[in-house]
Amino acid sequence: MITPTHPGFAGTSRPAALASMRGLAALYAALLDELDLTDVTLVGNSIGGWIAAEIAVLQSPRVSTAVLVDAVGIEVSGHPVADFFSLTLDQVTHLSYYEPDKFRIDFATLPPAVQAAMPGNRASLATYAGTTFADPSLVDRLAAITVPTLVAWGEADRICDPDYGRAYAAAIPKAQFRLLTRTGHLPQLETPDQLLDAVWDFTG
Repeated sequence: MITPTHPGFAGTSRPAALASMRGLAALYAALLDELDLTDVTLVGNSIGGWIAAEIAVLQSPRVSTAVLVDAVGIEVSGHPVADFFSLTLDQVTHLSYYEPDKFRIDFATLPPAVQAAMPGNRASLATYAGTTFADPSLVDRLAAITVPTLVAWGEADRICDPDYGRAYAAAIPKAQFRLLTRTGHLPQLETPDQLLDAVWDFTG
């Protein structure tokens, strides 16, 4: 399993020329080439799902499957993505979980290194994703995806609701949509076993 840190996150530097999700996707596709990997399953959540979708659009022969988990990146009429940059951390938590009280974080209790990295994370996120968390061109470009794709969605996701997820799946040829129960935008944190079961069912 490879879990890269996006340039600009966690205190890392970001080259000025790297300023979009499409750029990140090209970077990670090149990383697959550099590592000479084959039969790769892409798995991404939220903006990571957007990046995974962009990589799949590139049709790298190294990629065999994609799993998009509560992914953002497209525009769906009547189903906007929550305005992340106008929300407090507590509001984001409320919208992200089926049981948000179990996942509330007191910023003051976070390790100093985590607190120090958060402004850079936020700035880099705004650079890559823009203020709307969407690329108007993406929904049409998803038609280029040829690998088997699972779109998994938390039924309680209020960052981007399940109908947004259904539209995501409908834009990808032969994609499967799977609704995950009693979980929200971050099922890998809230109901990891349920998400793993969905991934293994699809990829196995």
